Amino acid sequence: MKPMHRAALAAVVAVTVNASAWATATPDEAAHLGQDLTPVGAIRQGNADGSIPDWTGEKNFPEETKHYTRAQLEDLRKNKPDELEAKFKGTMAPDYLKPVVTITAANMAQYADQLTEGHKALLKKYPTYKMNVYKSVRTAFYPDAIYKATIDNATRASLEGTDTIRNARLGFPFPIPKSGAEVVWNHKLKYKGSAARRFNNQAIVKPDGSYIITKIVEDVKFKYANLEEPGDTNTQKLLAYYLSTVVSPPRVAGQITLVHETLDQSTGGRLAWIYSPGLGRVNRAPDVGYDNPAVGTDNEQYNDQIDVFNGALDRYTWKLVGRKEMYIPYNSYQINSPKVKYADILRPHHINQDLARYELHRVWVVDATLKPGMRHNFARRTFYIDEDSWAIAAEDCYDGRGQLWKVQEAHLLTVPFIPTTTGIPELIYDLQSTRYFATTLANEDAITDFEIRFPDSYFDPANLKRKARSR
Repeated sequence: MKPMHRAALAAVVAVTVNASAWATATPDEAAHLGQDLTPVGAIRQGNADGSIPDWTGEKNFPEETKHYTRAQLEDLRKNKPDELEAKFKGTMAPDYLKPVVTITAANMAQYADQLTEGHKALLKKYPTYKMNVYKSVRTAFYPDAIYKATIDNATRASLEGTDTIRNARLGFPFPIPKSGAEVVWNHKLKYKGSAARRFNNQAIVKPDGSYIITKIVEDVKFKYANLEEPGDTNTQKLLAYYLSTVVSPPRVAGQITLVHETLDQSTGGRLAWIYSPGLGRVNRAPDVGYDNPAVGTDNEQYNDQIDVFNGALDRYTWKLVGRKEMYIPYNSYQINSPKVKYADILRPHHINQDLARYELHRVWVVDATLKPGMRHNFARRTFYIDEDSWAIAAEDCYDGRGQLWKVQEAHLLTVPFIPTTTGIPELIYDLQSTRYFATTLANEDAITDFEIRFPDSYFDPANLKRKARSR
């Protein structure tokens, strides 16, 4: 990179960390997108010593993997799991499949500057916890329509307060963010496909390693970042529709939850309805936001911890700390292999770390501090957001005493046939109870149906009542 270009890029990075006077990026700043910045705002070039490579995105995947149908994937999963595993392992050279270092409590001081506080705590607390670090590959990529819309949004989108976005359409609203809240909104609004039916398996793992799998079928339609029904933040009231049905275990089977996720939660928050088989009727849910426990998680996951963070931002003060090089879970294909069973993953105190893959990536670090007079069980939260995908990879959650309480991880992987980058599995480690919660497990279940489509009427509360009556 030429010295002049380096200086210009450094200026852009400095502005994104320190400035707060502008609601949008300037035209000069936005001109870097698709050039020395990627179309979504990451620094295209690797770091000085090469431990973080240049961004290569979709070039990492064979063309056929970008066009897999669900039927093809299901056939591979059921009948040819070795071939399915090989397809994704084959995107990396052999030396990328072997750890370059293993971080343990004994050597963690050497890597402390690149470890989250949560990872440091896990290494100190559990002698069996380790982090296998591999050579980094920057695989994240999105559809061209998302890139174009993101570049357009850079000079027009703005954030009023913490929860009202103006003039954003389809793509990431803030590829050159000026505040911590803008970074988190990029995560919340990232492209995940237009609709999906996910077969979600989750478990609370006790200190002795015992667990019971809860299976949930989740139907979702995204109203923002929907390529087939493009919308904008000025005219849309909803971010997404969500309908879940608990399949097992028997004691909670049949519970149905419907959520209308509002785009601007400062206007009253998400709307939700619940059907309980025990009561035999549909009721409006009083509160499915903030630190109210998510269904079936025994208080180990709050509603705003789903997808690592998906709640309203209004109770916190958000600080953009800046970009930093950190070890985060990435390219997590091995842990998601259909050859790996839940019993192989879920172990006492923490998952089987031999299946986890960590890489060095640049992340945005965002600190959230509870405002005076506001209530939440987490008084402070620190987020680590992958610069290439805007997906939250890790989060440190502190209690009211300032003690680190819960540690979240999203084991990121790029799904080339959508395309998006997402966390599978997601984990919440409770350092006080020494239990942990694992969700989005999919190894022993069907591939997410990313081809399904729903009319908006499917998510009408009346449809929930009909579905409940048909049971």
